[in-house]
Amino acid sequence: MEHKNLIATIYLKDGMAVKGKEDLESAGGWKELAKLYNDSGVDKLYVFDLSVTDREHEVNLHTIKELCRMVEIPIYGAGNIQRLEDIKKMLYAGCKGAILDGARHETISLAGEGMQRFGREKLLISMENVDLLFKHKKEAEEYVHKLVVLNPLIIDALENITDLPYSVIIQGYDKERWVEILKKDCVTGIGGEYISRSDTDVTEVKRSLAAEGIETKKFVSAMEWSQFQPNSDGLVPVIVQDYQTGEVLMMAYMNQEAFQTTLSLGKMTYYSRSRKQLWTKGETSGHYQYVKSMAIDCDQDTILAQVSQIGAACHTGNPSCFYRELVKKEYMTKNPLKVFENVYHVIEDRMEHPKEGSYTNYLFDKGIDKILKKLGEEATEIVIAAKNPEPEEIKYEISDFLYHMMVLMVEKGVTWDDIVEELNQR
Repeated sequence: MEHKNLIATIYLKDGMAVKGKEDLESAGGWKELAKLYNDSGVDKLYVFDLSVTDREHEVNLHTIKELCRMVEIPIYGAGNIQRLEDIKKMLYAGCKGAILDGARHETISLAGEGMQRFGREKLLISMENVDLLFKHKKEAEEYVHKLVVLNPLIIDALENITDLPYSVIIQGYDKERWVEILKKDCVTGIGGEYISRSDTDVTEVKRSLAAEGIETKKFVSAMEWSQFQPNSDGLVPVIVQDYQTGEVLMMAYMNQEAFQTTLSLGKMTYYSRSRKQLWTKGETSGHYQYVKSMAIDCDQDTILAQVSQIGAACHTGNPSCFYRELVKKEYMTKNPLKVFENVYHVIEDRMEHPKEGSYTNYLFDKGIDKILKKLGEEATEIVIAAKNPEPEEIKYEISDFLYHMMVLMVEKGVTWDDIVEELNQR
């Protein structure tokens, strides 16, 4: 059975999240909402640009780009898409697809242009009535791969008109109605205001729908607990890492019930040996650990979990439980990103705390034109060095270029996280 998606929505006005098209009251910080959706089991995110001017449109596009860089779940962009250029901007911002407005009479011709340029799979059409399909059914089915239904009252009519699949954006949560909609073959997902609320337990919604025969995306282990090798107490140790940095956050234990609960909730749940009971990390503190992946070691007696950590992992307030250093030998890290971050932080410190005689401070004092001049010179040196058969020279010139590039990054407020996130979108 095909999995059905649960969809969250964000409406943007002047780069800020608002509650809806008709309610421009703040919905909270979009960064916090995006992280919550990314971690809590939401499958897709529809972002609606409510802009009415070109300036506001650009502001909202910038926010959409930031959203796409922050999350792993697919984002689809909608609103104020009037030209082929607008489709391009949505897709280049990182959106999986662009949702065209079915109420606009130009939409079919725009969809045709978009299909020719970007492909049918990148285009969707939102609909509040079926007028467009009555007039342009053949073209719609040729140009786009899916519909987004904004008015559930048209669902029955849609079934008699087209075989195009569609998702449904609906107000509130009526379980019986949701199940009825999701059981339709053409429906690929459902969501809206209820799924978008910060207090909605999305994994609980999925469990509730599963009880009605609705299959949604959830964690399924490739191995049964019976294949693991627990210790004499029936427990398996779990090493927990931050999924982005690889930092080891903590170590705890699971029994079979804790393992199954973790898969069900999507939140790390352990067995407390002292209290002799299950505990879901973050239940009291709010510092949840959302599961990204779990692996078993070669002996099948230790689990490695990679998580998205909310707040601090340690009860002391430290990011990691392993914060007390016992012994240390100086060593040179070979992790490229760590090296870049270390150098970046040194440059950043020079900007914040100038040091007399520092070449870095000399560049900052001279300003952006000097930094750019040096960067151009170093790029030229790389080209010259590349014509030299001696490899040492090009390594030296590339290192020089990267240093000056990092000075520019600090000057412009661009971090390595920004660069890595951008590369991940490519």
